[in-house]
Amino acid sequence: MQTCRRELLDRTLTWNQRHLCHALREFERFYNFHRPHQGIANARPLHPLPGVITDPGQIGRLDIRRRERLGGILHEYERAA
Repeated sequence: MQTCRRELLDRTLTWNQRHLCHALREFERFYNFHRPHQGIANARPLHPLPGVITDPGQIGRLDIRRRERLGGILHEYERAA
């Protein structure tokens, strides 16, 4: 609950109950499917661990994309296909 409050509700002006429910649903999706967690290798709860990069040259070739959610309050980062 504190994570939701600190990362979302303290930064958001909600207009009505519908807007609040939408913001909470988006945060729940972000928290459970994308956000890295302090746990086993920062794995997301509902996804397997990512593959290990063994080639140091591959790190420089990673194409990372950023996607904003909830008007820029939340940010998702992922490798481009």
